[in-house]
Amino acid sequence: MTTLSLLQAAIDMLPVAKMGAGIGAGLASIGAGIGIGNIGKGAVEAIARQPEASGTIQTNMILMAAFTEGVALFAIVLCLLIAIAK
Repeated sequence: MTTLSLLQAAIDMLPVAKMGAGIGAGLASIGAGIGIGNIGKGAVEAIARQPEASGTIQTNMILMAAFTEGVALFAIVLCLLIAIAK
């Protein structure tokens, strides 16, 4: 195949790439929601078992939720950049 035909094939696949980027952004959001839910569940269980450590547990929970949300935001931005690429 020549370079021109490869470029034409890539251009023809652009709508599929945009659809994949949208699906990827949705999956990243779902994954972040599940992850933050699991973090909250674990924190509530830990506080119920050991109420005197609630301050430390809550601080760690907030940090982990922020890191999870940061990774999800990075994934969503990357997917949106792919979607708007020409």
